[in-house]
Order: sequence, then structure tokens, then C-alpha cells
Amino acid sequence: MTPAGTDQLRSELAAAGASGTWHWDIPGDVLHVDAKFAELYSLDPTAVASGLPTKTFFQAIHPDDKARIRIAVAGILAGAETFSKEFRVVGRDGLWQWVHGRGQCHFDAKDQPIRFTGLLVDVTERKRTEERLRIAQTAGGVGTFEYIDGFATASVSEEFCRLLGLHPASVLPVQTINGVLSPGQPPLIPGPRGGEVPTTLDSSFEIVRNDDGEHRWIARRGEILREGSGYRLVGVIYDVTSSKAHEAELRDLNETLESRVELEIASRRNAENALRQAQKMEAVGQLTGGIAHDFNNLLMAISSSLDLLRKRIPDDPQLIRLIDNALQGSKRGAALTQRMLAFARRQDLTSELVDMRSLISGMLDLMRRTLGPAWPVTCDFPGPLPTVLADANQLEMAILNLAVNARDAMPDGGDILVTAEDCEVAAATVSDLEPGHYLRLKVIDTGTGMDDDTLTRAIEPFFTTKGVGKGTGLGLSMIHGLARQLGGSFTLESRLGEGTTASLWLPAAAGDVALDPVIAPESGKRPVEQLSILAVDDDPLILMNTAALLEDLGHKVYEASSGEEALGLFKAHGDIDLVVTDHAMPGMTGTQLAERLEILRPNIPLILATGYGELPVGFRKGAVKLGKPFSQAGLADALVEAMSQP
Repeated sequence: MTPAGTDQLRSELAAAGASGTWHWDIPGDVLHVDAKFAELYSLDPTAVASGLPTKTFFQAIHPDDKARIRIAVAGILAGAETFSKEFRVVGRDGLWQWVHGRGQCHFDAKDQPIRFTGLLVDVTERKRTEERLRIAQTAGGVGTFEYIDGFATASVSEEFCRLLGLHPASVLPVQTINGVLSPGQPPLIPGPRGGEVPTTLDSSFEIVRNDDGEHRWIARRGEILREGSGYRLVGVIYDVTSSKAHEAELRDLNETLESRVELEIASRRNAENALRQAQKMEAVGQLTGGIAHDFNNLLMAISSSLDLLRKRIPDDPQLIRLIDNALQGSKRGAALTQRMLAFARRQDLTSELVDMRSLISGMLDLMRRTLGPAWPVTCDFPGPLPTVLADANQLEMAILNLAVNARDAMPDGGDILVTAEDCEVAAATVSDLEPGHYLRLKVIDTGTGMDDDTLTRAIEPFFTTKGVGKGTGLGLSMIHGLARQLGGSFTLESRLGEGTTASLWLPAAAGDVALDPVIAPESGKRPVEQLSILAVDDDPLILMNTAALLEDLGHKVYEASSGEEALGLFKAHGDIDLVVTDHAMPGMTGTQLAERLEILRPNIPLILATGYGELPVGFRKGAVKLGKPFSQAGLADALVEAMSQP
């Protein structure tokens, strides 16, 4: 290989642009390639964006190479481990060029091929160099030698001497010939009788030329002729330094290709694992939200029944205390469902502009009292921070929860750092986060840390490393759900024995954010006069208790267990002043019922009672939302709010 050819191959190995990639979607029969692949195949770059027919892979291959490449591809699809072939394709200007394709086939659980991925490298220059080397070896550059066992000299040609850097001669001492070899190698020509006779003359040697001190590689080929008890060696030598260099570079190229393929496989495997984890968490979120909704309905039936019962029992302190305990238990259950709904991103949030520096400063004393003196809390805000659009109460609860987790990770005490920074997030740099402007809040401890398995499961609902009775396993999952509902993300970084960094990523509020007024019932409002109210709920327990609460407030109530039944009652009774309806009902949802009622009587006052945090898309503006489980006082305030709407 010429020096120019060597430099060219080195540059090919170093340049990322020298290789093109392909991804063959086997079930979809679509070939996806990058711009370099398109260039090597002389394809129009604009035509490859949406994929190509798989036959494109073979169309540009030289007719003499096409059959063996098809056979090789068939083998890889049938289960061969690696595709590694050199072949010719139609290159730029219609000329043939050599490429080296290396790839791997991936199979599904049923051992069916699903994708064939790999790299394509332009090796045209190397092939041309090899051809030039073959021509050079054929045309000249070959030295001859003959050695007879027992002699101290060998007959050699002039080219033999030139290749070894020795003075031209027809006879040379064996010691002089072997003296050019690098240390530790067997002799190029065995010494006089008594030396070890080689079993073959097909080998190569590293030499140091006597004339210029340059290290070179010499190949030896020949025959061993037995003559009585002795032998005679007849052979040739030629310079293979360039070929050795090429072999080393080719090994580097193959290692590079293998590394690139392995990295690509690992990257795709990581992406598939991340997708499976996201799908798993989404499914858990849906399940958790559904359970929380049903649990809310049960709590609604319990708490409203207890509310009414407390008014009707005799003035017995023991009975009142028992009922109050039961009501307190239902409130704790409601708090638990709120955490579950937070993980499922269905909790009720109040949007307001929040200054994180002021929020944390305001709750610093509470944090220190909660954590205790063994866990000092330090705040560090190195620069200006953007405001965020969030629910301040929920944020305070999330930050306090993270601080408590940090304390629990340091049972013998330790420092807790709370810090925040202004961040610009690029695409695909933070899990589940769109590119944009964010505030990153971090709570850092130097505690026990987590291993990889624990870190992976940390935000799963009900997963906890704390002892029995010391945690519900909903704290981190609630924070994760809150962050996602606010348009941000929640991440954990941890190593066993080195502590944990919990990061809450929240979108920065735009400078011209306008907040919608938050409709919230206020206790102590002036009660409305007697109304005729239509109560709608598919759960008979909820319907019965809602009607009982309304009747206890002095209102006349019509009960309907479905949207269709509610429409019938609404048409039959023209005195209905207001409708209280559940949303998630079979057959006709609360949103659909509201639309039908609006047609029958525009602007009919309406209350939507639901355990979910957000009103359904398209729900009538001006309707009042009442969160489940609700108390009789909350229901009374909602009636006042609904009747006061313009």
C-alpha cells in the first residue's frame, strides 16, 4: 500500500461521515437509510426520508456480486450471527465502488426476524491499493535464496540483499542474514548443522534494515528439500510491510464497525426498555386513577352518611366521638386517593404564578421543625429564577415530602441541600421532557443512595424501602404525577452509598401569562332558598346520599340513575332549578347530559360532581365543579356558586 493509500484509509476510519447506516423493517418491508448510505448508493437524499422498498438494497449491487450478497442476507435472516461482506455498488458518475457492509439481524420472541441493521463503509481506496500491491509483487520486488544444511553461508540474489538493507552480494553469512531480525524471532534461515529445521517456509519476520534502520516486515515462502541426512532450503522473500499495516488498519476498521453496531444495538435496546417502562407506568397510572375514582365514591357514601347520622343521633358524647373518628378516617382516605390521583395526573390543581425562591424561604422553618436538628437544611439559589405556573400548596407538599425522604436516607443525620436553577432543556436530554425553558428544583442528600433496581422502581406506586407502617409508597409517585400534570418531569440520580439528587423540572411561565379566575366554594356563604334539584349518578349509594344531603338542606330532589332517565325527568318537571350530575356514567356522560340540557333550557345552573381534577374537554363554561368526596357544607357552597353564575 502506498503512503497516500494508508493515509486515506486512516482518514476513512477517523471520519464519522465515512460510514452509512441502514435499518431494514422486515415486517413492514421498508428500508430506512441515512444520508451517507444514500450517497454511497447514489440515491436522491430527498427520496429516502419516508423509507424505501427493500429491493433498493440489491438494485445497485454489481451483477457479479448480487447473487452472493442475496445468499448472505438470506443467511442472516435465517439466523446467522453477523453479516460482513464486501461488494461493489454503482457509485457517483456511474463508476463502480467497493463497500464493506456489516450488520446484524434482530428476532422477536418467536424467533421471527423483525429488523436488519448495519453499517456501510466505502473501501474503494483500500481495494485499489490491494490491487496495486498485487501488481507490484508480480512485477518485481522478490528476492531469492538457497541454503544447504551444514554451511555457514547462503546463496542470495541482489534483490534479497536490497530488501534486507545489506550490501549486494551473491553469498552472505547466515549470521549476517539473521542479524537483521528483531529480537525474539526465530531465524529467517536456520544456522549450520545442529540448528532447528523449520517445518514450513511460509512465515513472516520483522526486520531492522542495516542501511537505514527502518523496521520492515518480510514474508518468506519456499520448499524444504531432504537430501540424505541433510536438507536444502530454496525460497523467496518479499516486502509485506504495507500489507501488515493494512491488516492492522483492517482489524481496527472491523473493531470500529463492530463497536458501532454494538452501540447501535445497545441504543435501540435502551430505547425499547424505556418505552416498555413508560408503557408500564402509563398502565399503572390508569389503573391507579381508576381505583382512586372508585375509592372516592365509596368514601363519598361513607362520609355523607356519617355527616347526616351525626345530626340525627342523641346527644351522646361517646357516639359523637365514634362518628367523628369515622369522619376523620374518611378524610385520611380522601387524602390517600388524592395522592393516587396525583400519580395518575388527575388531581385538582389551582394554577397561580409561583416564585420558587419565596415559596421555599416561606416554608424553611416548617421544614427544619419537621426534619429535626440532626438534618440541617441549606438553600442555595445561585442566580435569578423564572416563575412557574403551578399549585403552590401541592408544590410545598412535594418539596416537604422530598426533604423527609432525604432525612430518612440519613438515619444518623446529615446535611440536606435545596437548590434551584434556570435551565434550557434540549431535545431528548431529560426523560419525558419537551425542549424548552424550565426551572429545576433539586433536593440533595448524602445518604445511603439506591442501587439500579431500586432507582428504576422508586416512583412506582406503593413501592417503598421503608419499614412496615413507615410509608405508603405514594410520595414519589405523587410528585411524579404532579410534575407531569404541570407539564414538567421528575428525575432521580443516585448511587449506592453516595446519596441521591431528586429533581423537579417545571416549565417556566411566559411573561404574559394570564390566569383564569379559580372558582372555589367559600365557607359561610348565604344559603340559597328552597330549590327543585335534579340529582344524577349511576352509583345508587352516591345518588341516595346526595339526595339525602340536599333534602336535609331543605331542597326538593328528583333522582336519576342515568343520563337518559335524567332527560326524561327534566322534560317532565318544568320546575327544576338546578342539576347536580356525576360525569363518568355509562351510556351518557355528564358532559353529554349537560349538552342535551343546554338545548332544552339554555344556561340551566349545573354542578359537576367528580373525583378527577380537571373538567372534561368541552364541558360548559360557567358550570361549577364539586370534588368527590364532598361534605354537606361543600355541597351547600357549590349550590350558592352555581345559582350566582350570570
